[in-house]
Formats: sequence, C-alpha cells, structure tokens
Amino acid sequence: MHTWFQARASVVAATIYLHWTAHGYDWIRPGHYHRIIGGDGRVHRLHALTADLPAHTWRRNSNSIALACACMGGQPDPWTLPPTAAQLLSLCQEVAAIARSWGWTAADITIQSVMAHAEAASNRDGRWMHDNYGPVIWGGTGERWDLLQLEQYGPSDGGEQLRQRIAALLNGDELAPPASDRLAFRGVTSIEARGQELSVQIDADGRSWALMVDLLQRYDLAAQWDGDQRRVLIAASDVAPTYRDNAVQAAVGWPLVEMALQGGQAPVILTGILRPSSEGDRAWCRVLEFAEEFGISVSFEPLVLGERRGG
Repeated sequence: MHTWFQARASVVAATIYLHWTAHGYDWIRPGHYHRIIGGDGRVHRLHALTADLPAHTWRRNSNSIALACACMGGQPDPWTLPPTAAQLLSLCQEVAAIARSWGWTAADITIQSVMAHAEAASNRDGRWMHDNYGPVIWGGTGERWDLLQLEQYGPSDGGEQLRQRIAALLNGDELAPPASDRLAFRGVTSIEARGQELSVQIDADGRSWALMVDLLQRYDLAAQWDGDQRRVLIAASDVAPTYRDNAVQAAVGWPLVEMALQGGQAPVILTGILRPSSEGDRAWCRVLEFAEEFGISVSFEPLVLGERRGG
C-alpha cells in the first residue's frame, strides 16, 4: 500500500486528476479510471484508490487517482453530450469525500493536488512532465482538453471552477447529511445462509443487510481490513466484479466501505456502509448483492443463500 495514503503530510503527495471519457453518458468500463460518474450523477467505484492505473493521464499515472464524467462523446460535435449538472456535482462531492478521508482541508485543494486533464496535459501545475499536448490556447497541440470548459462557450477555467466547488464542500457540512436523511435499518431478522442462521437488518426498502465479516466468514473467504482506506481486501481468484449500475451511493448518508480484490488493479467488488455500534464501527453490505458478486446460489420467499457455485 502506498504510504502517501496512510497519513496526511505537510506537502500533498497524491494528485487527483479529473477527466471526461469522450463517450456517452452510460459508458462505464473498468481499467481506465478509479471512478466514473454516469450522466445521471451516479458514481461507479471501479478500483481501489491505492491502485495505480496505467492509462488515465499520460506520464502522471503513478501516485495519483483519476475520476471521469461519462460525457462529451457526441459525434461530430462532442458538446451534444456535455457534462451534466448532476455529474459535476457528484464529481465535486466524490473528490471532497476522498480529500476529507485523507485529512485534506480546503487549503489543500490546489492545482498541484487536483487538476483537470486539460491542465495536466499543459503542465499547468509547474511540473514539466511531458510535452504540451493540452489546449491550443495554452500553447498545446489540442489533443486533450478535458474540463477546460464546463459548458459550451463557457470560460476556459473549468479546473479552477471545480477546485472552488470542492473547497467549498470541504469548508461546509454538505458532505454530512442530516441524520434523518440517512439510510435506516427498520428491524432485525435472520435468514438461512449455507445451512445456518444469519442475522440481517432490513432497510426501509425491504433490502437485507448483513455484517461483511459474517458473510465472509460464512463462506470461508480470506479478507484483510484496511482501516486507513475503509476497505476490505479479498484474496480470491474466482471473482469477476459486475460493476452494477445500482451500487450503493454516498446519498445513503453513512461513510462508504469498499470491498475490493487484493492485488493488481484492485477492482471494487461492491460498496457497503460503515455504521457505529457498541463494539465500534461495523461494515455492512447488501446480502443479495454479496451473493450475486460471489456466485452464491439464492432462493426467495424466504431468502436463502446456498453454496458458492460461481457464474
């Protein structure tokens, strides 16, 4: 694990790069960016933030993370699919949440720590990492101009606008929804999982949630808790994440927890929540989502989890 994620240093070491995908609003693919925000503003968490992805920002992929809005894929005019207001809001909220989890404050949100790809391509942070392949107005070749503008014919300071929004979020309490808006558990019950009783909580929409540790132990899945990153690392070679559209979002109001595969690009299997208890903070996930991601046989009425069969 990279040491620059473990504690806040006096100098920001990690860089967050902001992109657009140059595809449609529903283009969600792993391997390119750590997060992709769909046209509806939904955040798709694809890779653990400690994974170095090889191809998001030329010669700047190490010690960095990348977030992208799925947009600007119109042909021949990319502006027929511009960044939506929902995307830009979610992008700023996600960056602010990451920054806060690293111990950053609004003062840390500078062009050295958070950059639009247009700015990075033109070395606007003062680090000469490569030739200038950014916007022509900055002396570049025009090959990359992600988020130079946030709207068609808008000012060419998109990166600075985004940094101001992110800093404003860190200065306020917008990232902490009122307790009344948080996902609530309405009651406790039990289901059968692998032939034994498993305690679960039911939310307001009737979905079952279980402690991650209970599910992992029930299915003999080796796991490692990374408290610094609020994630659970799974040592399994027979899991292929589905990157579902209905993954848990920050709107649930609780801190999010990622379950990711250990090693490589650390793809995210699912996202859960962290809730306080008398025994300390506990990580929960949706039972059916866990079963589907790990290839567990499921039957309904009542909900019963069988064995891991894969596929």
